[in-house]
Amino acid sequence: METKELLEILSNGNGVSGFEFNLKNEIINAFEKHTDSIQVDKLGNIIAHRKGSGNGDVKILMAAHMDEIGFMVKDIDKKGFIHFTNIGGIDPRTILAQEVVIHGKEEVLGVIGSKPPHLQEQSEQEKSIKMEDMIIDTGFNKDELSQLVSIGDSITVNRKLVTLMNSRVSGKAMDDRAGVAALYETMKELEKINHYADVYFVATIQEEITMSGALTATYGINPDIGIAVDVGFGRTPELNNSNSIEMGKGPGVTLGGNIHPGLRKRLVTVANDYNIPIQTDVRPGPTGTDARAMQITREGIPALVLSIPLRYMHTSVEVLDLKDVSQTAKLLAFFSASIKEDEMEGLLCF
Repeated sequence: METKELLEILSNGNGVSGFEFNLKNEIINAFEKHTDSIQVDKLGNIIAHRKGSGNGDVKILMAAHMDEIGFMVKDIDKKGFIHFTNIGGIDPRTILAQEVVIHGKEEVLGVIGSKPPHLQEQSEQEKSIKMEDMIIDTGFNKDELSQLVSIGDSITVNRKLVTLMNSRVSGKAMDDRAGVAALYETMKELEKINHYADVYFVATIQEEITMSGALTATYGINPDIGIAVDVGFGRTPELNNSNSIEMGKGPGVTLGGNIHPGLRKRLVTVANDYNIPIQTDVRPGPTGTDARAMQITREGIPALVLSIPLRYMHTSVEVLDLKDVSQTAKLLAFFSASIKEDEMEGLLCF
């Protein structure tokens, strides 16, 4: 399977935080063809293991979260309108007039609506509409809808991946299904390379709300190195260079307190040795990625973050460049292969 094909399957699928099990079969079917073993832990993390020549002497964990932001049914009023709340960080300005899918006993289509501007007071027109003032209209009355939908059901925006120009694609949940796709391509790259370290590829749960997946998976694996593969803020006209990264120019290599300096230096060296384009992504505090959970697990795990440039993050029209996914995978594979026997102590020294 091509990486773009997997990304499309995952982007079009549904897996809001807490409901990631909907993607389990697709990810397992892709991962198991290129790794030695695969398991699903008690929380739902999918953990694929590729053995190295060192018989487990060094373990590298690469994690990308499979959950997406979305909504949850909060109430069904007497006229059949659905009232809802968010799961994860959503800007309410981006959801009005969206088509959605309610994942009940059956999938039910709906649209998000609100009071028409013609009937709004002047003061209302000057403000953004709050999520609690929006409703989902499915066309059903309450009795009909209650047969299919229950309070607590998840809701996703009804969006399919589209191909843009110049190797770019747009869709929902690229954060962080693009990271999962990068892990998949890394597995295929490692089939061509001899590597000493064992590599664990983890599709984590609930990064958008708790980071509990990365926390428990890291505790169980107890790796020597943890790498979060996530997305970074792709540059657009209103963003300056200091808080964004350019699309099509490779992954951002994070620099900051969440990052081990010795490992980052090695990562940059590998990128330069293999002519892999990279960018610097400055995050002085917690990165807001699974690396934060990795770093503070057990007695502490040396961590790195690779960020795939992504425009319009946390919307249903996220845009990325497939070349950045490929460059991220190559860097992960060559970095893994660069880790040799008996060098971890020196590599991790400050």
